[in-house]
Order: sequence, then C-alpha cells, then structure tokens
Amino acid sequence: MKIEQLTMVPCSEFRAESSPGRQRSKTLLPIPDPSGRSPATLKRPVPQVLGAAALLTVLAAPRVAWACACGCGVFDVGTSSMFPQGPGGMAFLQYDYQDQNRNWSGASEAPAANNGDKEIETHFVTAGLQYMFNNSWGVRLEVPYDYRSFKTTSAAPGNPVTTIDWGALGDIRIEGLYTGFSPDLSSGVSLGLKLPTGDFTHNDAYGDVDRDSEIGTGSTDILLGGFYRGFLTKDNHWNWFAQLQLDVPVLIQDEYRPGVELDTAAGVVYNGLSIGRLSISPVAQVIFSERTSDSGSAASNPVASGYQRFMLSPGIEFHVDPVVIYADAEFPVYQNFTGNQLAASVLFKLSLSFMF
Repeated sequence: MKIEQLTMVPCSEFRAESSPGRQRSKTLLPIPDPSGRSPATLKRPVPQVLGAAALLTVLAAPRVAWACACGCGVFDVGTSSMFPQGPGGMAFLQYDYQDQNRNWSGASEAPAANNGDKEIETHFVTAGLQYMFNNSWGVRLEVPYDYRSFKTTSAAPGNPVTTIDWGALGDIRIEGLYTGFSPDLSSGVSLGLKLPTGDFTHNDAYGDVDRDSEIGTGSTDILLGGFYRGFLTKDNHWNWFAQLQLDVPVLIQDEYRPGVELDTAAGVVYNGLSIGRLSISPVAQVIFSERTSDSGSAASNPVASGYQRFMLSPGIEFHVDPVVIYADAEFPVYQNFTGNQLAASVLFKLSLSFMF
C-alpha cells in the first residue's frame, strides 16, 4: 500500500457551500428606512432587508464546503444573504480558495514528516440558480468546477515528492426549499441531493491520488438543512441568523463511503450603512463543523479522516439592486482531526449575484 493511502487528507476549510447573494424580495416586509425614520413597508427589493450573511445550507460550497475528505466541495453554511425573501430568482457565481499546507493531528499542528501528503491547493468555482415560485416553495441548483494542485509522496521508484494538477466538474447539488412556516419567511428548511457528478477517478501512472483527494466523492448524499433569522434592534439595523445542514452519503461506489457531515453557523449582520443606492453590510459568523471518519476498503487505513472544527468568519456585502457582491474569510480557531490531515490557515470566498 502506498504511503498516501496511510495519510488521508481531509478538507480542512469549510465549503458549502454556500453561495452568498440575496434573493430578491417581492413581498411586503418591514424594512428600516435609511433616513432613520420608523421602519416602512415597501413593495420593492431593499438592500437593508437582511444584509450579508450565509446560505441556509452547506452548499459551497465548498465549501468547503464540504463533501469529500480533502475538500472536494465547498458547500458550507455561509451567509444569510441567500435566505429566500419572496417570489423571484437569483443567479450567482462564487469563487472559493484554500491552500491546505499544514499537517494537523488531534488538536494541534504536527510534523510534516508524519504525513505523506504535503499540500492541496484548490480553486473552487460554483455557478448556481435559486428560484422561489411563491412565498413557500422554491428550488436551488449548484454546479461546481474545481481546479486542484496536489503535492504528495509518490509511489514511483525512490518515493519522490510529486505534484499532480487537474481540473474537473464537482458534485452537483439540487435542493427543494420550504419557507411557509411564517408570513415573514423568517424560517425555512431544505431537502435535496448531492449527485455523484464529480470526477473521482483521476490519477497518475503510480496511483498517487487516493479517493479522499479526488474532486468528487462518487457518492449520492441526502442533504437536510434549515435556517432561522430575526432582528436584534428595534430599528432593524442589527439582525441575527442561525442555520445548519446535514450531509449523509446513502449510495456509494468502489468501496468508499465519505463521512457524515454536520455544518452549522450563527451570525450577526449590520445593515445601517449606505452611500446613495449602495448598501454596505458587515457580517460576522461563528461556524462549527463535525465530520465522521470515512469507511470502506478504499478509505485510508489507519483511519485519518473525521474532524471537529470551529471557525470565525468576518465578511462584507455590497448591494446595488439587482447586483450583490459578497466576500469573507474563514479562520479556524479550533480543530481536532483524527490521524494526520492537511489543514489550511484560512479560506477565502467571493461571490457575485444577480436577482431577477
């Protein structure tokens, strides 16, 4: 067995999924007036409705999203800017980046010599569409394409450190949304599937890319999520949100079963800043993720997968209707990994959304 199979490399940065952006509001919602007057009820999209925050699921993202062990998806809980606010649609394009270049074992950094894998650098690009048919029902589709550079100890003669570069389609996600619990759409749930569309067979002549380092997982997963949001102040300038998503693989291929993953996030948004038509919304999040170890004969042995992780994420959103630009950075403050796994010090996210 080659050395890489003994040192599975999990995704150490959060990625679903999330695809920030704001769903256009076409309903009557209480919205703070930028002039400081009492909240008004308007029939048009208003940037101050919720500010920026993250997606109601571990979508992508990456994040990160994030499905397979080494970061094959970035579908993470991200910003509440994608919480549905009424009938209408949103198209978005999101870019995520992470560089997993530190070996981590347990709750602390470990010597690089303990891990045959040395670095996984990944660029995630996700195109998506969300559409609400009415105040209760909607759908969301996310199609990722990832480019990965993987540096590992090869099984070639002499065991040199080699770098393998490739790009491929990731695992597509499709979900149904329900937000009919209350008239203000302050809560909702999602149910959907992650499909095995991502490449999970890429390799070199020496078989140096393990299943846990592929872009796709090869599994079909059930996705179950939910969110809740509310106001913190009477002027509605400060809002809060909470969300979670559970990702459970149910159908697998070639004796590799990814771990079950739970991702949660809570955050606050300030939406009282504006310059003319431009709304500026700072956001702060706390993100927690837990993933069980992979299993099956194609998984790493001894086990080197599964983790718990807390992250802090400052972000900012710029909104000039119908366009939203969102950016954030996600910093791990606590990580506990099973075995030796590669970790990244930060994940970066940038998204562009268009409401219609």
